[in-house]
Amino acid sequence: MPKVVSYKKGSIPYFENDRDDRIFILQKGSIQLSTIDPETKESVVNPVRPGEFFGVKSALGRFPREETATAITDSVVVCLSVQEFETNFSSNKQIILKMLRVFSSQLRQIHKKIESILQSAPEKPVTGMYSVAKNFYEDERYVSCYDVCLKFMQRFPTAVYIDEIKQMFKESHAYIQREPSVYDEYGIESDGSLRQFELPAFERFAKKYAPGQVIISEYEPGDTFYLIQKGEVQLLKCVNGSAKNLDILRAGEFFGEMAILDNSPRSATCMAKTSVKCLEFSKENFETLVTGNAQLALNLLKLFCKRIYDQHRRFKVLVINDTSARIADVFLLLHEMSPTYNAADTKIRLDATVSDIAHWAGLNIETTKDEISKLHEKRRIELFDNYIIVENISDMKRVVDLYNTQSDKNLQITMRYKTQTSVQ
Repeated sequence: MPKVVSYKKGSIPYFENDRDDRIFILQKGSIQLSTIDPETKESVVNPVRPGEFFGVKSALGRFPREETATAITDSVVVCLSVQEFETNFSSNKQIILKMLRVFSSQLRQIHKKIESILQSAPEKPVTGMYSVAKNFYEDERYVSCYDVCLKFMQRFPTAVYIDEIKQMFKESHAYIQREPSVYDEYGIESDGSLRQFELPAFERFAKKYAPGQVIISEYEPGDTFYLIQKGEVQLLKCVNGSAKNLDILRAGEFFGEMAILDNSPRSATCMAKTSVKCLEFSKENFETLVTGNAQLALNLLKLFCKRIYDQHRRFKVLVINDTSARIADVFLLLHEMSPTYNAADTKIRLDATVSDIAHWAGLNIETTKDEISKLHEKRRIELFDNYIIVENISDMKRVVDLYNTQSDKNLQITMRYKTQTSVQ
């Protein structure tokens, strides 16, 4: 049963980095959520108003709290477990859609911060889609190039790049005719949780894709989203003319939902890694679908929680100024993201290449190679073609902790200097 809890002024319902599964609703009083911005090191404070939820993301996503909650006045809150939240609110259309839109906005803001750190200003849709098509063409991924060119011609038939797009389309099509795509076995299938979507009524939404086919292209306008029934979908992002792997999605997962919620261009390319069967839904039936299927709505909320946490975690990596500490934190990040993550592990395997490390660290490949070589020479890592063995992940954590401690000391010295200067 949900519990009503009173907090005296100054009390702390939870601290940053705490782990628990409680979700709160403020009934009376004033609660403040505070954290430190990883980039500016300044305090960020957000008030919670009566009737609002807090602690939702970390509880649903099952990751550490990202802020400290403090009672600014005597306050009364309702505490729910995740199961109680699901039971009481999963069918509440207004609350679920509001949370989805808030989480979508937060995720978009983190994306913008990351783009700023990487100094990669977002491209216009026409220029962006052209660069995606050209990247696939130059990589000789003709099936993917063909699909992006087709989407480009349908979306932007009079664009300045149209002649070049048509030429790439023609050449890609010629290659496909010589080497036609074939459907292979589907990847990992669902555990049965998608049974409700196997009814005949959903067949009209079904789409099939062969390996290499592009389902949605980065930068194209977003007017559909997808639920994977069978197979695996690879998420890619075009960075400085090179396609970077972001994630692999499997049966039961969604993609394309952000564009539906905030009317923004696609933020990544989604390509069939294996043969894929998925359900395609439009903006028009999105709300009906989500609010009519409680489990689907909850899965979407949990997905946003995970993506927000993952992106915020990467942002923390990118604001580290020391190259050694940044790469050490990438090792920690990739370890945390592993499906077999165990905090007690010491020697670990990361399924990543030097190029992948450079991508996650936001560093050029030469700088990354130099740093990786130093670690290899010191026998702190072992290098293989498609993976890296970290001999002791605790050593990497110590490097990051030392950097953070020194960074905090430098900040305190700077603040004291500014204070003394202003007094004089």
